[in-house]
Amino acid sequence: MRKRLALGGAVAAVTVGALLVVQNSFAATIPSRAKATAASCPAVQIFVTRASTEAPGTGIIGSLATAVTRGSTQKIAVEATDYPALLNPYQPSVAAGTRALTEQLTDEVAACPGTKIVMMGYSQGAHVIGDVLAGTGRAAGFTRFAAVSTAISDHVAAVVLMGDPRFVPGKSFNAGTSRTKGRFARGEDASLDAFAARTQSFCDTGDTFCASGASIAVHLGYTRKYNAVASKFVLSRIGG
Repeated sequence: MRKRLALGGAVAAVTVGALLVVQNSFAATIPSRAKATAASCPAVQIFVTRASTEAPGTGIIGSLATAVTRGSTQKIAVEATDYPALLNPYQPSVAAGTRALTEQLTDEVAACPGTKIVMMGYSQGAHVIGDVLAGTGRAAGFTRFAAVSTAISDHVAAVVLMGDPRFVPGKSFNAGTSRTKGRFARGEDASLDAFAARTQSFCDTGDTFCASGASIAVHLGYTRKYNAVASKFVLSRIGG
């Protein structure tokens, strides 16, 4: 059974292979979603979907969830998406993540319809979030998923994507420097345009995955470079 966790504690960083992995400490378990009541529902629920090869938990983008939590006076709960986050094989991992996050999102809306939902994803995690909200479209090699219903997605107040392999240049919600497509760029049949006002997508020139470049260093740099901007955006969307 999944548990909501209130975010707290320090953030420790360690390097594993080519990826920077950030583990967050959590405290004060909030009642499980299955037993949620109006009193136990948070004002804001943050779903965090980690990058490929990161250990279970919130991963490097968990630092953004920490920043938002510390910057808000509201009751905020944070929950990681439980999925494989494998780089190889990648496609089945994305499919598992899409199923898991769809369940998280659907269950949250059913249990706590008044809760504002924030979704944050890094790399493969960003890919998963986009596929939940907009569907996969006709992306070759990937399991087909339809977009979650608007009855569910209308509860999403803010979305932050970092290093999204499905990045598309020229979108109004893009917040980085890249002008080139990601490795699995979204087609119009899986567009995130409907979420433009609620989304910021960070992708910088040279990124191996979101910009089809050759720099892992760029791909690992988004939280350090953009957390302040992204946190301000989320806080503006959830009302401080």
